[in-house]
Amino acid sequence: MAEVMPVGTFPSFMTEGALLYRRGEYGKALLCFNNALKLREGDKDCLAARSKCYLRLGDTESSLKDAEASLQNDKTFSKGLYQKAETLYAMGDFEFALVFYHRGYRLRPELHKFKLGIEKSQEAIVNCVGAPSSVKLENTGNLCFISKQAECKQANQKVQIKPTRNQKWTKNQKPVRNPKTERELLGELYADKAYLEKLLNDKDLMESSTQQGIKVKDLVLGGISYLETRSEFWQQQKPIYARVRERKLRQQRWTRDKKQKPLEVGRYVEKNMEDVDMLLSSDSPEESCRKAKRVLKKIQEWSQDELPNRNELIADLYSHIGKAQLEMGQLEAALESHKMDLEFARQHDLPDAVSRALDNIGRVYASIRKFQPAIDTWEKKIPMTKSNLEKTWLFHEIGRCYLELGKAEAAQNYGQKSLQAADEEGDAEWQLHAIVLVAQAQVRLKDYRSAILNFEKALEKATLLHDEAAQKAIVIALDEVSKSFMEQLSERGEEPGAYSLREDSSTESTKVDSFEKDAEGEAGARGGAQRGP
Repeated sequence: MAEVMPVGTFPSFMTEGALLYRRGEYGKALLCFNNALKLREGDKDCLAARSKCYLRLGDTESSLKDAEASLQNDKTFSKGLYQKAETLYAMGDFEFALVFYHRGYRLRPELHKFKLGIEKSQEAIVNCVGAPSSVKLENTGNLCFISKQAECKQANQKVQIKPTRNQKWTKNQKPVRNPKTERELLGELYADKAYLEKLLNDKDLMESSTQQGIKVKDLVLGGISYLETRSEFWQQQKPIYARVRERKLRQQRWTRDKKQKPLEVGRYVEKNMEDVDMLLSSDSPEESCRKAKRVLKKIQEWSQDELPNRNELIADLYSHIGKAQLEMGQLEAALESHKMDLEFARQHDLPDAVSRALDNIGRVYASIRKFQPAIDTWEKKIPMTKSNLEKTWLFHEIGRCYLELGKAEAAQNYGQKSLQAADEEGDAEWQLHAIVLVAQAQVRLKDYRSAILNFEKALEKATLLHDEAAQKAIVIALDEVSKSFMEQLSERGEEPGAYSLREDSSTESTKVDSFEKDAEGEAGARGGAQRGP
C-alpha cells in the first residue's frame, strides 16, 4: 500500500516543527519533521532538527542515526556535526564527542557552542579517567589518541578496584566533598539532604518503623544515598558547570570592577537564555519574566568586549519580557517592553530586532482592540518581511483589523494579498484563512455571489486539511450568506435559479439551492487569525 503523503508543504512543516520545539513540545515537533521528510527525503536541515527532538526525548540511537544521515552527503555540515557531538556526549562517548566538537570548531570557529562542547568533553574525560597528561589532541585528523585514552581509562579503573591501605574506607565512611560544591550541584534538594542527615541524630526515630514494617533509618539512608547518587550524576553530566561553580565559590564572587572571562560569560548567557525560553514555553510567564529581568540587569553591566552580541541579547530580553507580560495579561506593560525593544534595536541598527518588535507591538494593539495603531505598526513591517509565510500572516492580520474597523474594501485587498503569498508558499492552511477573510469582506460589501464562491473554495481547503470544525463553521456561514443573497435577488425582482455561480459547471449544484454545501464563518476565521507563521 502506497504511503499517504501529508497535507502541507515542506517549509510549513519545518516552521511549525521549529516553533513546537522552542515551546518544548518535542513529540509534536517530531511529527512535523517526520512529515517534512516525507515530502523532501534526506533533507539535511530537517534531519538535524529531528535529531534534536530525538535527543530531547531520550532516544539517543535515533538521534545519532539522523545526525549521521545529515552528514552523509556533506561532511562539513555544521548542524550535523554539532548534533552528532551532542548525541555522543549524551551517550557518554566523550572522546568521540570531542572529535566532532573539534571538527565543527575548525569549520565554524565563530560558533561559540563548539568551543563550549570542547570544554565540557575535555572535563568529562578528566572526571572519568583522570588527567591524560600524555594524551594530546593533534590536528592530524587521525583517531589514534582515542585508543590511548581507552588504555588510560582501563588502567585507571584497575587501580581504583584495589585502593591502598591509606585510601580504604570503612563501611560507614563517605568520600569527602566540599559542601559548597554539593550545594551548587543539588540546588533546592540540598536542604532536603541536610534535613535527612539531621534526622540521623534522632536515635529513637531511627529505631522506629513504619506501618509497613520498614525501618525509618533505612528510608532516611535510602533518601540520602539517592541524593548523593544524583549529585555524582549531575557532576558527570555537566562537569564544566560544576567545575566553574566550584572555582567561583573558592574565589571572591564577581564584582563590577572585575571582568569575567569571555567563556564564563558565554556559559552564563547561554544557560539563562535557554531557561527564559523554557519557562515561557512551559506556561510559566511570571518566572520567565522575573528571570529575564535579572539576566537583563546582569548583561547591562558587561561591555561589548566581554559580550560581543550584547546589544542583540538586550533587545531579545526586552522582547521576552514583553511576551511574558502579554501572557500574564499585563497589556500596557507588554506594550512598553516591546517599544523599548524597538527603540533599542533602532539605536543599535538591528533590523531583525526592529521587525520583531513591530510584529509584537502590533499584536498587543490588536489584543486591546486598538486596530488602527496595529495596522499602522504592521504596515511599517511589510518591507522587512523575508518570506511568503511571513507575508501571508502579516497581510491576513492587517486585513482582519480593517474588517474589525468596518473597512471592508481594504480588508478584501489585504485578504487577496495574503492569499497570493500563501499560494506562492504552497501553504494550504493559510490559503484557507486568506480565502475566508476575502469572503467575509465580500459579505460586508454585499457582494454575496463572490462571497459564496470563496466560501466554497474555503470548504474545499478545509476538507483537504481534515478540519471538521472549520467545515462546520463554513457551512453555517454559507447558509447565512445564501439567504442574504436570495433576499437581495428577491428585492431586485430576480429569480435565484437564473444565476450560475460556477461558469464551468453544468450541474444543478450551480444554482442557489446548492449553496449550503460549504462556507466558513467568523469562528473558523478566528481560529487562524491569531497564529503567526
